[in-house]
Amino acid sequence: MNEEQQVMEQVENFVSGYKAVREQVAKMIVGHDEIVDGVLTCLFVGGHCLLEGVPGLGKTLLIRSLSEALSLDFARIQFTPDLMPADITGTTIVAESKNADGSSTRSFQFQKGPIFSQIVLADEINRATPKTQSAMLESMQEKSVTVGGTTYPMFEPFFVMATQNPLEQEGTYPLPEAQLDRFFFKLNVGYSSRDELHEIMNRTTASAVPHIEPVMSAKQILDFQQLVRRVVIAPHVQDYAIRCVLATHPEGDFASNLTKQYVRVGGSPRAAQALVLGGKVRALLQGRAHVAHEDIKQILLPALRHRILLNFEGQAEGVTTDMVLNDIADNLMMDVAYTSQS
Repeated sequence: MNEEQQVMEQVENFVSGYKAVREQVAKMIVGHDEIVDGVLTCLFVGGHCLLEGVPGLGKTLLIRSLSEALSLDFARIQFTPDLMPADITGTTIVAESKNADGSSTRSFQFQKGPIFSQIVLADEINRATPKTQSAMLESMQEKSVTVGGTTYPMFEPFFVMATQNPLEQEGTYPLPEAQLDRFFFKLNVGYSSRDELHEIMNRTTASAVPHIEPVMSAKQILDFQQLVRRVVIAPHVQDYAIRCVLATHPEGDFASNLTKQYVRVGGSPRAAQALVLGGKVRALLQGRAHVAHEDIKQILLPALRHRILLNFEGQAEGVTTDMVLNDIADNLMMDVAYTSQS
């Protein structure tokens, strides 16, 4: 078997594994195909996912269903205004042990919190105070938690899936920009259609209960994450992803008219990383070992919508980041000659 055949076999294994997980999730989740694909993309690049939508649309059910389809440790954290950082990361407690002579010895021990799981559901994350929200920052970026001067590594793979309610609802605290940027994708969960609601009723109001089987192990996920990074991206395609990000900078050379008028802060280098890695997953799903322009274009919204800050004029006129990104996707040329400045 030559190298090309080995690569294509690995691609086929990835596609079959992806479909197997998707089929298990579909036993519980009706519709929301783009949302499911977005969550799985985050999983296979080693990123984190933020789902936003009004209560009752199945966000928590989707994440719980995914955890059941994977042989991974799962923890759910319900964010509330009185939740404290130690409730997430863990705390140091006084432990007492008995000695052979009958005396007792006391010592300090670190009791790990629910963040020390492989899949962590941060449910309604924007209902906690900013102090508590910030407890997730180190674990999401460095994949470790530092308490009392000691750094504790997370288990691999480590995947945070957070849900949040729209900011217009009462009792919500906007996530800091630094924490939003740590989410690989932000996915907007919408309402189900008429046919989908009929199917939901058939599944949830009858006696039969769907059962999800675990179909993928931690080692398989880590292997697939390495495979994703080996997907080839040509310089001109990578440059297109970079120009998409630069087009969100209001003072940049590639800024669109909407960007110049309504955007205050554009995407960071993490935005370009999300476009490239997400494009690689999409390429694999199409049976290719190389990224195309269309792969980048298709994931522009979930990768960048939470990384752009609108100015006061944009907020006052009801402009959304999706509108800005769609304008960039429609008007930014795909093939432009690029010459390194170094």
